[in-house]
Amino acid sequence: MDEALQIVNDIKKGAVKPIYFLYGEEAYFIDKISSYIADNVLSEEEKGFNQMVLYGKDVSIDDIVGNAKRYPMMAEKQVVIVKEAQHLSRSIEKLTAYAENPQMTTVLVICYKYNKLDKRKALYKTVKKCGVLFESKKLYENQVTEWLRKTLLSSGYSISHKAAILLVEYLGTDLGKINNELVKLKLALPEKREITPLDIEQNIGISKDYNNFELKKAIGERNIVKATKIVNYFAQNPKDNPFVLTVTLLQIFFSQLLQYHGLRDHSPKNVASSLRINPYFVGEFQTAARNYPMKRVSQIISSLRELDMKSKGVGSVKISEADLLKELLVKVI
Repeated sequence: MDEALQIVNDIKKGAVKPIYFLYGEEAYFIDKISSYIADNVLSEEEKGFNQMVLYGKDVSIDDIVGNAKRYPMMAEKQVVIVKEAQHLSRSIEKLTAYAENPQMTTVLVICYKYNKLDKRKALYKTVKKCGVLFESKKLYENQVTEWLRKTLLSSGYSISHKAAILLVEYLGTDLGKINNELVKLKLALPEKREITPLDIEQNIGISKDYNNFELKKAIGERNIVKATKIVNYFAQNPKDNPFVLTVTLLQIFFSQLLQYHGLRDHSPKNVASSLRINPYFVGEFQTAARNYPMKRVSQIISSLRELDMKSKGVGSVKISEADLLKELLVKVI
């Protein structure tokens, strides 16, 4: 996050490089940086003749180099943005010759999503000397909640801790997907206010009381009454609460709990770091560890895998999600 912000700040100050090679698993930051360059390096008058967008599936490296070597018309610079450059993975190293002697009046932006650039090869080393290399890594769950808070703060909002956790639990760590939901929230809510779980329930459709976050917590506490209520709610609303998502999240939870049992240092700081979780969740693992010894956790993980296979029709006749949820509750608690 900080590195992406630094790249944008450098461009704001006029320190524009001839090549920006943006790669990695998290598309959100790649899109943000490339969009900022597209919107801000040239004036609106200059863009007509001096800014172009190419797509990796439609062009070759020679096409990209040919466009990059052009001189700008009635402007100091031109911008060439190559989207979906991952389609050129087999020939991407051919860009090395251009990177060795780039056109200084061109800003070439390569968006190489969901892929890595080999650090041992010439292209990586050459671009590092003359341009900007940015690896956009997937954020861990605890990092996403912090990103969420900072993103909302920058646009005049705050968010309660539980609301942030609820969003991440429901939407996962895909920043693009989360950002789309934040746009909806900001359209529906006045500025300078805190977003609450109730706001999320009313505007996004995630129940603040009946969700996987609350189910996981109830199971960790061995709160059978609460867990049963949530499971019954899921059974009545299967489209909003798919079984495959529930069983996957519980598999992750119990796998982390198994890891927790194996730790020598159970201090909150070490647990959060080792399990790569938000410190907010450490108390849940402490409670769950008291209720589920290591041997029992191993048995539960095995049962969850069987249920996951059943839900996909492997080794059994078709079973309704309601029955799968009931079986899950029985086998876990």
